[in-house]
Amino acid sequence: MMKQLLLVGFGGGLGSIFRYLTSILTAKYYTNTFPLATFITNVLGCFIIGLLIGSFGQNISSNQNLRLLFITGFCGGYTTFSTFAAENISLLQNNNYLTLIAYTLASIVVGFLAVGLGLVITK
Repeated sequence: MMKQLLLVGFGGGLGSIFRYLTSILTAKYYTNTFPLATFITNVLGCFIIGLLIGSFGQNISSNQNLRLLFITGFCGGYTTFSTFAAENISLLQNNNYLTLIAYTLASIVVGFLAVGLGLVITK
């Protein structure tokens, strides 16, 4: 159990670092009300998890450590749907209804497409 916790923790730490770097890089080049850093992170995270799931295949037991490190840990630390929800509340409170609708729909649709693309690429 300790090994699994360390794998998830290490992967999550790396994912969080990459999430922060994505925010810094995006903020350097983009200043608008649309939460682009979180959008990029969620879509990229969906794509990465699609690649990983496709690469590791359906046999969970043979790749359990890699799954814990990369899918549960890294992707869990990198993607930020809790931030997504908080930003949607903020958009709602600031009466940015069109941005709220566009952001929510784009995140869900493009996220699903990214997971699917990741799966297709690995087949």
